[in-house]
Amino acid sequence: MNEVKSRRYAVYSRLILIMLAAFCLLPVFMHTPAEARVYIDITSPGFRQIPIAIYRLSGAPAGGEISGIIKDDLQFSGVFSYVDRAAYIETSLPVFDPQNWSPLGVEIVVKGSVTMDGDQVSATIYLYDVVEGKRVFQKEYRAVKRHLRPLAHTISNDIYKAVTGEDGVFRSKIAFIGQKGGKKSIYIADWDGRRLKNTGVGGDLILAPHWSSDGKRLIYSAARGRQWFIFLLDFNEKKERLLVRSAGTNIAGDFLPEGSGFLFSSSKAGTPDIYLFDLKTSKQKRLTRWRGIEVSPSVSPDGRQVAFVSDHGGSPQVYIMKIDGSDVRRVTFSGNYNTSPVWSPRGDRIAYSGRIYGKNQIFIVSPDGADPLQLTDRGNNEEPSFSPDGRYITFTSDRDGMKGVYIMRANGEAQKRITAKDMRAFGPRWSPKKIF
Repeated sequence: MNEVKSRRYAVYSRLILIMLAAFCLLPVFMHTPAEARVYIDITSPGFRQIPIAIYRLSGAPAGGEISGIIKDDLQFSGVFSYVDRAAYIETSLPVFDPQNWSPLGVEIVVKGSVTMDGDQVSATIYLYDVVEGKRVFQKEYRAVKRHLRPLAHTISNDIYKAVTGEDGVFRSKIAFIGQKGGKKSIYIADWDGRRLKNTGVGGDLILAPHWSSDGKRLIYSAARGRQWFIFLLDFNEKKERLLVRSAGTNIAGDFLPEGSGFLFSSSKAGTPDIYLFDLKTSKQKRLTRWRGIEVSPSVSPDGRQVAFVSDHGGSPQVYIMKIDGSDVRRVTFSGNYNTSPVWSPRGDRIAYSGRIYGKNQIFIVSPDGADPLQLTDRGNNEEPSFSPDGRYITFTSDRDGMKGVYIMRANGEAQKRITAKDMRAFGPRWSPKKIF
């Protein structure tokens, strides 16, 4: 325990720095509410991308960086198709004539300006609808200069919300294990891999963290000494708490949706089984009792079902059971090695890693086992995790040599690496929509 205590001081210091940096972001002021009209149904499988013009924000040099971030966010979403600025006829001033845009096929126009006052950045954004010939919103945003990227992501979220009626994920984060040199640590980055922070929590052996639904806590497994522990990292209390220290290998799974407990696997009774840990009472409930290996539990969004991996049938496959351990049924039947299941936020799909032609690839499948779809095909691709809106997936891949964290749309499009190539990174988990 002395080792655990000594580690807490290092953790506290790192967390305090991260939290101070986070809360220095000034409130973002919005003067004009967005209208409620939805321009596109992004839940429709055949939706058409909306042509969008995004001006370089006029005024301070920071305008170029902000408009670039907005462009990157909205392009990756797959909802918008960006129209190059060389085709624009109007100036960047907030003057709008839909007749200047209709011949270009542009349907949405973003204009605005940026001013600097000492360390303060202020941006005024105008969003126009070409089809209806009207201004959708005018909003003002402010932040300290070092939080320019969160400010830009907030603008992206507002544009996305105004057009789709859905919340964007551009203020969400991804936690993962990063390794530079010999030591592994839990890192947290923006969804695009920028603003990377080392939490200071680490060790020689540490596995993928899992977010609570409010984004205020992480649970993770780490081997210290010769024993596997499960820890809780609380960003409000700014401390690490030891939760599970039983014999055997103890590996953390998902939090329950309401945060009252979490799932984990443990080999304390022999072969690994799935357990439920109650955070109020610290009591553990065993959910599986087969003789095989049961690991990687993931809870459904409604908290009623658990997806997990079992070799009960002779090879590792994805199964589903009720949260009390009853009504077990198999989900995957193709291939002989399927692992790392994770539910989509809507509960209508499960992503997992399956081995095909000697390589691990990311698949999605309906909870009833229907319509498995392979999403990746380069290198080994593992450890999928859905974005909070279910439209994107982060995962680990070695396609470029060293393992790194990647993101893609949930249909497999637009795959890209978000961690640096000089860092070994794995075990990514996407946060709730907006955290510190």
